[in-house]
Amino acid sequence: MQGIQQQPGADPLQHRFQSVRALSEALVAPLSDADATVQSMPDASPAKWHLAHTSWFFETFVLRDHLPGYVLHDARFPFLFNSYYEAEGKRHARARRGMITRPSLDEVLGYRRAVTQAVLDGWARLPAAALDLIALGCHHEQQHQELLLTDILHLFSENPLEPAVWPAARKQPVAMPGAIGWIAHDGGIVEVGHGGDGFAFDCEGPRHRALLARHAIADRTVTNGEWAAFVADGGYREPRHWLSDGWAWVQREGIAAPMYWEEGEGGWTRFGLDGRRAIDPAAPVTHVSFFEADAYASWAGVRLPTEQEWEAAAAGADPAGGNQLDTAGPVEPRPATGGPGFVGDVWEWTGSAYRPYPGFHPVEGAVGEYNGKFMSGQFVLRGGSCATPRGHLRTSYRNFFYPHQRWQFTGVRLAKDL
Repeated sequence: MQGIQQQPGADPLQHRFQSVRALSEALVAPLSDADATVQSMPDASPAKWHLAHTSWFFETFVLRDHLPGYVLHDARFPFLFNSYYEAEGKRHARARRGMITRPSLDEVLGYRRAVTQAVLDGWARLPAAALDLIALGCHHEQQHQELLLTDILHLFSENPLEPAVWPAARKQPVAMPGAIGWIAHDGGIVEVGHGGDGFAFDCEGPRHRALLARHAIADRTVTNGEWAAFVADGGYREPRHWLSDGWAWVQREGIAAPMYWEEGEGGWTRFGLDGRRAIDPAAPVTHVSFFEADAYASWAGVRLPTEQEWEAAAAGADPAGGNQLDTAGPVEPRPATGGPGFVGDVWEWTGSAYRPYPGFHPVEGAVGEYNGKFMSGQFVLRGGSCATPRGHLRTSYRNFFYPHQRWQFTGVRLAKDL
């Protein structure tokens, strides 16, 4: 990271902190100041805001609260770059983040360097509680790295030129996979949720028992080719497959295919971070909402898995495996090659509402607002995606979005009763 003085003999957490901070800046390197400022929809945030907000997190909860004598880099920034922490006071409206034309991208990058250097300079004086917050802040920034990519993708899709962030990766053609296979589970009591050592977000615990009925879960996710068959069969025109709210959404928004798909003379194309290209029929379908995922499962005569079924099936999966984000460069789901691929490529919708586990209690203070207050009206996704930074996931990880949202790398794995 240019301008940052690395500390000799850095411990693993310090190395992680520096690596996470550096990756965020590498991801925005192809962007202009205008690219980093514009907000394409209320659900998305400008790249510049993501860069500043993640720095505000470290400056507020680590430097301000735990490093005596620290002076804020700019006293105006907390109002601009607080996200939703009510305990931290008034903040700029989320839907108007694109109006923050200043500070410039260069000034925001300067703010980042100053905060990173202050954390490193004060490292030896930070108490254990601050180090725990640095660990949380690293995972928080990794969440924003994925949001940064998906928000840039949406922004560039709104540009009539449909620019690419990176050139397409060279890859060998992959044959369409065979029919979906099924991993059977006899049911019974299983343990789910995070337990023991290691970092986890509060919503991942406590670890607890859950009762499962006999079921089977698909050995891979649904492909673009399979989804194209759903479209061709009138899947978006047949109300009997859709939840009432989903059908109203389809009609109101004119939904006829996954987000970023377009049909032309040569067939279906999709827009990605590498520009517009023909869909790969063997690759996992992505950018579909919960409503679409549920409708597809109904069309296929099965259902979505519960999050407990998903976690029981994925218990032996390597959370650092699969197609995840390692460096700034091409980001795209890849066709499955061997094994059920529970981790990476696309977030997998479950049929489970995002609600607290038995015994859940948010932590004290402003950081207690991190997850718990969003446990209403959203659905759980599992498994991570091609845009999830490697090292961020666990099989207990619970992502969550509203049922109509689909600008994330969201896909579908099926399940059925036995």
